[in-house]
Amino acid sequence: MKTLQNQTLLYDKDCPLCNVYTSSFIKTKMLDTNGRKAYKDLTNEEQNFIDLKRAANEIALIDNKNKTVIYGIDSLLKVIGNSMPWVEKIGNLKPIKFGLKKLYSFISYNRKVIIPSKEDLTQTLKCVPDFNYKYRYIYILFATLITSIVLFKFGKLLHIIPESNIYREGFIALGQIGFQALFISKLKFQKQLNYVGNLITVSLMGSLILIPVLILNSLLIIPEVVILTWFGLTVLFMLYEHVRRVKILELPTYLSATWILYRVLILLAILSL
Repeated sequence: MKTLQNQTLLYDKDCPLCNVYTSSFIKTKMLDTNGRKAYKDLTNEEQNFIDLKRAANEIALIDNKNKTVIYGIDSLLKVIGNSMPWVEKIGNLKPIKFGLKKLYSFISYNRKVIIPSKEDLTQTLKCVPDFNYKYRYIYILFATLITSIVLFKFGKLLHIIPESNIYREGFIALGQIGFQALFISKLKFQKQLNYVGNLITVSLMGSLILIPVLILNSLLIIPEVVILTWFGLTVLFMLYEHVRRVKILELPTYLSATWILYRVLILLAILSL
């Protein structure tokens, strides 16, 4: 790979996703060994010419020689395009760049609910994106849709429960949000949406874990006991992940108990049909 010299990417050190893709730029030599820097480690001089608020929302690429900065998808296209010019050329086409910008914003504004991290109160500079209601609502609806589709498909493999439909699965996914909302109603609305974002991410993760079984079952017949076992292990993982996220968010631990209660009530309701 052709190395982009004298350029430094700012990244959120508390974001595992940011850590992975910026370190991959170093490992593949798209950037030199000093090609990334944690947002929290910015010097006073750097803070004078960097838009700190924008850099928290969109990854910033600093030109160390000219002291100029570009942000977001432009930063990524420049880093990748230095090694693969065709990527930058295609990425800068107006309709494609428009889509990339929207996708980038979708991920960036929701990164703290996709992969949460405990807030470090000792940090002066915090790389926390603005709270964007539009992208949070879109994320919740997107994750709910994917979860509903996967559970509908997976439900067809389980003959011990009544036949499902996508509307029922969507109702169950949204019902979980409504049920949990009863127990967080006293929190500030943004904190409620942060929890809901994490809640639906747990459901999305569970549905993604089920997809390999759907693919494999399309190629060969999987015994239902194996499918049930996989489903049970998936639910246990989801419970673990929910407990972990509740702890990170410093929310009441009983939210995991109500999470279980809702699922038990739904199962009983389905079996009684």
